[in-house]
Amino acid sequence: MQLNSLNIKTNKKSKRLGRGIGSSKGKTCGRGHKGQKSRSGVAIKSFEGGQMPLYRRLPKRGFKSLHKKNLAIFNLSRIETINKDKLVLARNKINLDFLHKMKLVNKKYNKLKILGTGELKLKLDIEANFISNSAKSKIEKAGGKFSLIK
Repeated sequence: MQLNSLNIKTNKKSKRLGRGIGSSKGKTCGRGHKGQKSRSGVAIKSFEGGQMPLYRRLPKRGFKSLHKKNLAIFNLSRIETINKDKLVLARNKINLDFLHKMKLVNKKYNKLKILGTGELKLKLDIEANFISNSAKSKIEKAGGKFSLIK
């Protein structure tokens, strides 16, 4: 006798429901009497037999605003600290693309706001979407120009 000569069925036939008393799954087909679960096409989603469902056991966390602006905030003090090579900053117009290129601002930001914390000694051309009044006055005091992007 060899394994390939054994005549054993490996696939068990499924019970045919609703085929009379003798089939052991006749009449109600093992679903009991009445109620939601006895009907066809009904699944009680996330019902755990009276136990508190998983989606209610877990804590609520966070909030995602529909009106969130991807705004990069940049201080004048930061411009001053990155100013190791004065030629690089002085030659270029400082805008969001330049800051992306220098890897000073993440690429997820699509707007730039300049704030006036710190002092500015360089004469720079800055291009941004928003600016604070103190930052604008400090840039102009240093002899630089500011242009607003709409």
